[in-house]
Amino acid sequence: MADAVNMIEVWRGDMVECTHRGHAVICDGAGEIVTAWGDPTTLIYPRSSCKMLQALPLVESGAADSAGLRTDQLALSCASHIGAAYHTDRVAAWLADLGLGDDDFRCGTQEPSDRAARDALIRAGQAPCQIHNNCSGKHSGFLTLNRHLRGGPEYVDPAHPVQVAVRAAFEEVTGEDSPGYGIDGCSAPNFATSVHGLARAMASFATAGDRSGARASAQARLVAAMTQHPELVSGEGRACTELMRATGGAVAIKGGADGVYVAIWPARQLGIALKIVDGGEEAKESAIAALLVHLGAVAADHPAVLRRLGGPILNRRRIPVGRVATAPGFV
Repeated sequence: MADAVNMIEVWRGDMVECTHRGHAVICDGAGEIVTAWGDPTTLIYPRSSCKMLQALPLVESGAADSAGLRTDQLALSCASHIGAAYHTDRVAAWLADLGLGDDDFRCGTQEPSDRAARDALIRAGQAPCQIHNNCSGKHSGFLTLNRHLRGGPEYVDPAHPVQVAVRAAFEEVTGEDSPGYGIDGCSAPNFATSVHGLARAMASFATAGDRSGARASAQARLVAAMTQHPELVSGEGRACTELMRATGGAVAIKGGADGVYVAIWPARQLGIALKIVDGGEEAKESAIAALLVHLGAVAADHPAVLRRLGGPILNRRRIPVGRVATAPGFV
């Protein structure tokens, strides 16, 4: 078993101030490891990086088509959005189409990350609701699947038919029996897998266009939805959105809390998964940018990359004080 490796260094002046360690795997279309750093067998919670896996039963069951879901709604089902109006208006309309409301969610309330949305709530004297939760798109998908399965209202219960279907798809596509789950911030179970299993799952999505059947079709549709609507998967100014645009829509990219990132590159039939062990949010963005540059998916001098890797760190007076760089031996 290998230890985590140094991946990202944060320099201040002429000294390394922080070093972030992690594990990463690149898988080919057969699910085999092309390159790995650290220990591919390390068990992790994928957190929100696996939302396309959680959305898989929604599409392959026929629930999405029965409900007439559009491509933008499929993108939202994979999203960790910032609660901007272009997110919440769509979620509210989706609920209305289902004949449901905010109280039918089980994700919990969350203040929107989008400043304009947050300020609008404050000016109106209103509190945020569950629609503002960054996972409300995923939960709209759960509710749509739940209607199709005729399940009860507690759709986040691990024993509920929705989550039983999610776990089955998760284990089949990762190629591993999950050893268990933790409860995520949105109250849904988050099934554990290895870094290799997560990369294998992303490679499965990457090869979907070359396969037939309900699962392959569902995977291809979800990848297309993400790359066609990168602003819905995260939001303006966020790494997922900016890096997907930087690849010209060639790569679907999704982050998860506490240091996880994945990427799906259909043209190269590659799946990528990484985990920064200290959970560093900025470090995981730098690491996925480094991997995308390493593979040739995006140029090292692209502004979306330089904001996270290679560009200067500016202080509050806009004076360059440091930089973020890949550690020696990583990519």
